[in-house]
Parts: sequence; C-alpha cells; structure tokens
Amino acid sequence: MNFWVFVTSVDSEPEPQEMGSRLRQCHEILRSFPEPLPAMGILTETLAILEERELFPASTQRMLHDRLTLSLQVLRQFPMQPLHGDAHVGNAMHTTRGLLWTDWEDAFCGPVEWDVASLIWNSKILDGDHTTVDSMLAGYGKVNETALEQSLIARAAVITAWYPILYPTPDAERQMKLQRRLEWLQQNGG
Repeated sequence: MNFWVFVTSVDSEPEPQEMGSRLRQCHEILRSFPEPLPAMGILTETLAILEERELFPASTQRMLHDRLTLSLQVLRQFPMQPLHGDAHVGNAMHTTRGLLWTDWEDAFCGPVEWDVASLIWNSKILDGDHTTVDSMLAGYGKVNETALEQSLIARAAVITAWYPILYPTPDAERQMKLQRRLEWLQQNGG
C-alpha cells in the first residue's frame, strides 16, 4: 500500500468511535471503485482450502466448513461492494493526518458488515469489551444485524482455518486464542 503523502505515525491508539467512522468513510469512498474485485474473496478462498487440505481433526474441519458454507449462503443475499477485507484494529494506522487503513491485499466485494465484524471481533468475542464495540458501532452507524452476526461467524471460521497455515508452531497465547475461537464457533452458527 502506498500513501501518496508522507504520514507520521502517532503512538496513541485511535478512539474506537473514530475507527468506526473512518471505516464508514472508507466504505463510502470504495463504493465508486471501478475495478472488479472477487466476490466474497477470503471467504471462498478459505472454503476451498478447507475442501482441499486436512488442517484439523475431521469433526473440527467439518464444523468450520459448515459454518463458512452457511455464512456464505446468508451473506450473498446482502448488497455487495468493494471492502477492505481485513479491517481489524492492527491494520489501522493512527497518524497526524488521522486514521488510515493499511494492508489492502485482501480487498474483495461483499457486505460492509464483513469489515465491521473484522473491526469488532477481538473486542467483542475475545475481550468481551462491549464499551469498545458499542463505540465502534456508533461511529460506523447502522448495519444489518443478520449480516453482522453471519460475518462474525465467518470471520471466526476464516481466521481459525488459516491458523495452521499462518502459525504452524503457535505459542501459548495463539493456542489459547485458537481454542477460544473454536469454542465460540461450536456454540454459534450451528
């Protein structure tokens, strides 16, 4: 990703509401992006990986496949537009010019709720930080709750499926996060 103007990073964290409002602004700008992007990009790519590779025990692999398949069926019913694709907090750069989104390699077309789910997932599910989630959602504005819920499930399935590929020898913290994602998926989206 190239920023056309030099920017200076700021050490402080952006406010959660600003993150939501900047993501909304990003989506408004992306609506006019003229180039075609793959529909449901990382979701369909992950489903193909689950069909081609044995990454987990059979029951876990099947559960991930089923969660992702159902989420894709539901999410395809919602309006699609270009998205960041991986709009989590770590890909937001706080600068003297404001918050900027980085790491655009996963851009695809899908419902905006995918990016919103990516933004709030860790705070909502792993940290239980409802204040941060509420602020991010307030900053973003209205979303479809069904699309958001399915996006949260799909996000968990995608990240979980990629764990053995990205972290073949995970440390204790990553193992704990993987286990929490699996437990959450077992209880949601079935």
